[in-house]
Amino acid sequence: MRIAARVPSFTPARPEEILKPAKPWFVVLTLALAFLVNTLPASGVALALKPDFVALVLLYWCIQAPRFVGVGVAWTLGLVMDVVDATLFGQHALAYAVLAYGAEFFRRRVLRFPLWQQAAQVAALLVACAAIVLAVRLIGGAPLPRWTYAVPPIVGALLWPPLSVVLQWPQRPRASSSTL
Repeated sequence: MRIAARVPSFTPARPEEILKPAKPWFVVLTLALAFLVNTLPASGVALALKPDFVALVLLYWCIQAPRFVGVGVAWTLGLVMDVVDATLFGQHALAYAVLAYGAEFFRRRVLRFPLWQQAAQVAALLVACAAIVLAVRLIGGAPLPRWTYAVPPIVGALLWPPLSVVLQWPQRPRASSSTL
């Protein structure tokens, strides 16, 4: 009786592997954790490299569980993020709603590729999200940010493969004793 053999490994799900449906409480928990990580204080290099974790986790769930997370949830999360971040009301809501729409639009395309190729497509969606936030800030009269504003979406795309593996882990079926 090997218990460790029944626990799924921390590797990407194979294409032939059928994942269990995501539990709603797990989706809510991961989004809440993303909010907590987003609001952690950072400075210097950590601040310049810190991606928008809410956008990243939201994008994951819009692609993997569109029944639970869509444009309406993204809009609501964006409004909450605006309040938490004390920024112009509606900028994150607009950006997250467009991100969720893009995730819905490209969902089947993204899922066809391995994780490292998904990261390139995720980078494009995260850059578009950051560009919308930047455009709203500029229209609101904020000064143009430094070039480092473009770094967090790229870091978010680099975090896509490990984040996907971690968020898929509870959905992976346990190996049965008959397959051992």
